[in-house]
Parts: sequence; C-alpha cells; structure tokens
Amino acid sequence: MAEEVEKARFAGPGGDTIFGKILRKEIPCNFIYEDDQCVAFNDISPQAPTHFLVIPRKPISQLSRSEDSDEQLLGHLLIVARKLVKDLGLTNGFRVVVNDGPDGCQSVYHLHVHVLAGRQLGWPPG
Repeated sequence: MAEEVEKARFAGPGGDTIFGKILRKEIPCNFIYEDDQCVAFNDISPQAPTHFLVIPRKPISQLSRSEDSDEQLLGHLLIVARKLVKDLGLTNGFRVVVNDGPDGCQSVYHLHVHVLAGRQLGWPPG
C-alpha cells in the first residue's frame, strides 16, 4: 500500500497512461469483459483474492473531471461490475472503489473502477 501512496503523490492528469496503451492493445492484456464502452481485467497488483478493474474506453482522467454527458457511461461501468461479480459467483459481497486525485490515492489518471472481493475487507478503508 505504501508503494501505491508514493505513486499517487507524483502522478497527475495529462498525457498517455498504461490504460490507454492497454486499450490500444500496445500492452497485452486478457480482458475478462469487453464491449464498445469499456473493458475489464484483473488488477496486476491485487489487494484481495478477486480484484479487477473496469475502465471506460473514453479517456476520462478522473471521476471529478467527468461531465454530465458521461452519466450513462458511468452507470454502465457499475452495471458491468455487477454482472462480473455475479458471473464470478461472489455471493458474500464486494467493494467498489474509485480513487480520485492525490488524496484519493489515484496513481493512473484514466478513470477506473476497482472491484475487490473474496475476503473480509476492513473499515474504514485507508
């Protein structure tokens, strides 16, 4: 976790991201879900037994920088997360996290939804 906090301290919006490269297939990735609006894949540094990301194809840097016109897309990301949770049989619950900005520990400035499950998660987070 300390490594993620350190990355977030120096990350910022603007420019290309690893997620842009994944979407353009410049970096290989096994999608667990894909449609015309978003993709989902397992996190490379999982923080729970199940930890995947749902990211929009549209390059929105942060939730706080999304626009009212993104409403349908933002809802779609959560619907996809819900469908994947069901498909994976995660019946004991899960957590959805969207990090935003330095204090939110955002290290990649391309909006992404974390879905974590498979163990009891602590509260409060962080």
